[in-house]
Amino acid sequence: MALEGLSRRGLSAGQGAIFLCAMLWSTSGLFIRLVDWHPMPIAGSRSLLAALFLLALRRLSPSARAERRLGLKTGMSPREAPVLALCGLFYAATMILFVIANTMTAAANAILLQYAAPVWAALLGWAILRERPRRGQWAALALVGAGMLLVFSGGLEAGSLAGDVLALGSGVAFAGNAVALRARRDGNPMDILLFSHLITALASLPFFFLHPPEPTARSLLLIAFMGIFQIGMASALFAAGIKRVPVAQAMLICSIEPVMNPVWVMLALGERPSLPVIAGGAVIVAAVALSSALPALRRRG
Repeated sequence: MALEGLSRRGLSAGQGAIFLCAMLWSTSGLFIRLVDWHPMPIAGSRSLLAALFLLALRRLSPSARAERRLGLKTGMSPREAPVLALCGLFYAATMILFVIANTMTAAANAILLQYAAPVWAALLGWAILRERPRRGQWAALALVGAGMLLVFSGGLEAGSLAGDVLALGSGVAFAGNAVALRARRDGNPMDILLFSHLITALASLPFFFLHPPEPTARSLLLIAFMGIFQIGMASALFAAGIKRVPVAQAMLICSIEPVMNPVWVMLALGERPSLPVIAGGAVIVAAVALSSALPALRRRG
């Protein structure tokens, strides 16, 4: 019973971490639009700050301090590095494609097309990790799909095809990243996220010369927030949560992000979502609540 209680608390903590992560991620559409830079310098700058934040967090972690105190080798083995770099490419592609898509299509389009990711994650998690989604999770995925269709019925016509395709590709890459992180749950998933942010920063470097950004006080403050909190802290929360939560459920909780993204844009920029967007958001929230509550209800039953 004690172990079951510990497992239950771990699941709840994981769900909470991923929920907070999704809330931070949900501000991306707003802040990207407030920075008047080319998308690649935005992606690179925020990823560089996020990488520095995660590196500091990693070095200050209790396990890293214990390893240094005992004289043990910290970090990853040379054999792990190529695998982690490859896994990091998934998340790097997620961020780069998403930032570019945000500049080519409506913010709601970009975030909602990216969030076909729960379906891809459920299928990949089943095929690769043998984490077969439960019937309740399939039902929640169906509700998320219905919510997406409601949103699309009122919003996709405002976007561009190229931006929508890039956003969809970002969702596939996002699902691959979640599966890779979950596969490394016995290690340190933060290593993959650290790699991915470094890859993104390096990939964006030429664009600082091709499209030099104008470093105003406002843009630098916005980039600092995005780097440290919106993806730095969020990455740490996601890495902690994915160790405790099955990949299908984790991605369902992340579906809160597309619901909140238009809310922040509406509050700050006055872009009011249509009635189908509001209705679709309500369906998605209900699906996430259902998927999170079912494990506890099943145990009580």
